[in-house]
Amino acid sequence: MSHAPLIEVRLRNIRLEAEGIASYEFVPVNGTPLPAFTAGAHIDLHLPREMVRSYSLVNAPSDAGRYVIAVQRDAQGRGGSAWMHEAPRVGDRFRISAPSNDFALAEDARRSVFIAGGIGITPVMSMMRRLDALGRDWKLHYASRTPEQTAFIDELRSLQRHDDQVAFCVGATREARLSIRAIVEAAPRDAHLYCCGPARMIEDFLDACAARPAAQVHFERFSASSEAATEGGFEVVLKKSGQRFEIAPGKTILDTLLDHQVDVQYSCSAGVCGTCRTGVIDGQPDHRDDYLTDEEKRENRSIMVCCSGARSKTLVLDL
Repeated sequence: MSHAPLIEVRLRNIRLEAEGIASYEFVPVNGTPLPAFTAGAHIDLHLPREMVRSYSLVNAPSDAGRYVIAVQRDAQGRGGSAWMHEAPRVGDRFRISAPSNDFALAEDARRSVFIAGGIGITPVMSMMRRLDALGRDWKLHYASRTPEQTAFIDELRSLQRHDDQVAFCVGATREARLSIRAIVEAAPRDAHLYCCGPARMIEDFLDACAARPAAQVHFERFSASSEAATEGGFEVVLKKSGQRFEIAPGKTILDTLLDHQVDVQYSCSAGVCGTCRTGVIDGQPDHRDDYLTDEEKRENRSIMVCCSGARSKTLVLDL
């Protein structure tokens, strides 16, 4: 969990980008410069009720003086996206983290191929703008359910330097889905490939890229590849406070901690962002996240409380 000082910003603009998707432009307060960022970076946005949500920066890194994010309303979420679509008003102040990047762009690649699904287009927008500034070659394959749910259509068309640079794939049926394997097989051997979207898209992408050099394969998850641990049946002990909680069936560790007003930061609730990473003092976690490395999972020194559970009867956390 990061304890770096937060940055105060003002909301300057809200714009509807597609059905259920809005963008938000933040600018400095009192003229304080915003930290620079690299393509693919994200910020953590601090919301009421201790909610923290991670959002990719959409604008170009050269677009100094503002941060732009896009939020898709998720009816099945924990309330962050719903709040963002209902409550903010232009002029409101927010606190954010400095940008960080877990989905970095290989700026020296001769060719870059992007595959995006739905709201997964957000980090890719910044990447393509950066590659344009560098004069690098790129191609985008963008899947969405309907034309009305396809964000940034006009901007994407304006970015095209040739007719086939952006390929839209619109439709929810199996027949209408992107052929990710065909896209990967058609890409030059020295191309860098990127994917951001639903869990199934990421898994298909990784399967198709199995024979590619790992350094040329990049992806960012918005949802976990495994189901969250909600089986319950174990006890969590908080080392610092001495509190003990039974994790009931149907509940995650995070659910239980929040139910008892334990102060713990979280964001994605899917084990992909790392915000809720918590130290493990004793016990064996049942890791369900996509953030920790295999080695970190074997060490059992930390756990993502939003989605992971316990293989032991008791789990002692550094809280």
